[in-house]
Amino acid sequence: MAESAPTPQLVYLVTGGCGFLGEHVVRILLEREPTLRELRVFDLHLSPWLEELKTGPVQVTAIQGDVTQAHEVAAAVAGAHVVIHTAGIVDVFGRASPKTIHEINVQGTMNVIEACVQAGTQFLVYTSSMEVVGPNIKGHPFYRGNEDTPYEAVHRHPYPRSKALAERLVLEANGRKGLRLGGRLFRSIPASVEHGRVYVGNVAWMHVLVARELPPRAPLMGGQVYFCYDKSPYKSYEDFNMEFLGPCGLRLIGTRPLLPYWLLLVLATLNALLQCLLRPLLLYAPLLNPYTLAVANTTFTVSTNKAQRHFGYEPLFSWEDSRTRTIRWMQATEGSIR
Repeated sequence: MAESAPTPQLVYLVTGGCGFLGEHVVRILLEREPTLRELRVFDLHLSPWLEELKTGPVQVTAIQGDVTQAHEVAAAVAGAHVVIHTAGIVDVFGRASPKTIHEINVQGTMNVIEACVQAGTQFLVYTSSMEVVGPNIKGHPFYRGNEDTPYEAVHRHPYPRSKALAERLVLEANGRKGLRLGGRLFRSIPASVEHGRVYVGNVAWMHVLVARELPPRAPLMGGQVYFCYDKSPYKSYEDFNMEFLGPCGLRLIGTRPLLPYWLLLVLATLNALLQCLLRPLLLYAPLLNPYTLAVANTTFTVSTNKAQRHFGYEPLFSWEDSRTRTIRWMQATEGSIR
């Protein structure tokens, strides 16, 4: 006798569900999670594409709210079986103030944790950042490291500091009143001299797998940290970017840096000083600052199979498919803004 399909019964909440990663998590959940009864999408700004999802078999509930407002988070979490917390602000250029970054990334995460504890929600999957690990200010390489590779990192920039603090809150909360955390799920690898990138569809797929496997494997997976990776090739910053920019009609001018590193460091330091002096008067957010220079100048690659061992993760999209999809997305985006 054939086995019957599982009865949809679970309620999922995705914070930041209208963001770049959050949208992919939402869509893959709807496509590949058979036990889903209701999917709550929580975001400060709700996107029009949510309306098209409300006609399917799964109840999609759009909730406009702010993770910095504890009562709004609590209302969204109530009754949810699993929370996937992707909401956050990514800012390495100084467009947002350090206070705003802390409120969203740290206090927002604390609000999600407290809401889960109070509501009795046992399973929380948190999206962290590779920049919690590094690079460090000394330029030390992280070459094919895994989740246990020692690496000295001092977080002076507001963004990585906020993600490191939030991650610590998540890991320390594991086991609190039965709460089980999926730990750190990296959504990307920073640009570096030799690096890999992760296709967003594969990152979203890992979130879905963790959320699915965390309940039956809580003793193994609870409080664990997982690198998100796929089969993207290790290439230089320029070569990797040209995989996508080349088909869009862009070309590199020269193959060597136009300026020596010491001069770039001087310019980055001056930019940081100007940003500090001008902040009370106007927003000055240059692309080059000491932190972005360190990221671009540090070898940072990962090689790990912990996710595969613990919950059977394999990339959903091949490198070839990921590359094709990304190029099509970039070409469509380019056409829409002309």
